[in-house]
Amino acid sequence: MSERRVRVWDLPTRLFHWLLAILVAAAFVTGLQGGNLMVWHGRLGLLLGGLLAFRLAWGLFGSTYARFSQFVRGPGAIRAYLRGEWRGLGHNPLGALSVLALLAVLAFQVASGLVANDDIAFTGPLYAAVASETSEMLTSLHRLNMWVIGALVALHLAAVAWYVRIRKEDLVKPMLTGYKVATDPAQEPATGGGVLALAAALAVAGFAVWAAAGNLLPPPPPPPAPETLPNW
Repeated sequence: MSERRVRVWDLPTRLFHWLLAILVAAAFVTGLQGGNLMVWHGRLGLLLGGLLAFRLAWGLFGSTYARFSQFVRGPGAIRAYLRGEWRGLGHNPLGALSVLALLAVLAFQVASGLVANDDIAFTGPLYAAVASETSEMLTSLHRLNMWVIGALVALHLAAVAWYVRIRKEDLVKPMLTGYKVATDPAQEPATGGGVLALAAALAVAGFAVWAAAGNLLPPPPPPPAPETLPNW
C-alpha cells in the first residue's frame, strides 16, 4: 500500500494539547506551593476552565479528527482495536477513553476549585455561590482529585512511550506538525474547523472564563452608611 502524508491534527487542537500540559503543570506547582502563589493558582484555574470549554466546543464543530463524533466509539470499536482491526488516523478507541477521562477529571478540578478555599486567605471566585459546608467538601475533593489527574497524566505518558518503543509509532511528532502517514486509501485528511468554527469556540471559551470569574453572581450588598455605625 502506498504511503502519503495527510493532515490530521489542526492547529487549534495542537495548541490546546500543549497549552493544557503547561497550565496543568503550572497549576500543580502553584497549588502544592500555596501561599502567595494561590493567586496565580486561581488565575490558572480560570484559564484551564476556558481551555476546557474551548475543547468541548471544538469537539462539536472543529475539524474531522477533533470531533467527539469521530473518535468516541462504543465497545465494538474497542474490541476491533484490540483485535488489530482498527485503521483510523485520529484517537484510537482506547485513546478516546483516555481523552474523555482527562477532560472529565480536569473539568471537575476546575469546577471544585471555583468554590474552594484554603482556610487562610484564598477563596475561589464562586465561593459565595455555595454553602460553606459544600465549599469544604469540594475543597477536600479538589485536593484528592489532584492525584487522580497526576495518575492519568502518568498513564498517558506511559502509553505514548509504549507506542514509540514497542509499536514504533511516534504520537508526539503529529501533535507538533499536525501530519501523519496514511497507508489506507480510506484514511482521509481532516476537513472543517474553519474561521467561523474557531470564532465560535473562542467565544464559548471567553464566556466560560467570564462566568467562572464570578460575573454572573449578584453584586455584594453595599457597606452600611457611616451614620448607621456605632460611634465606638
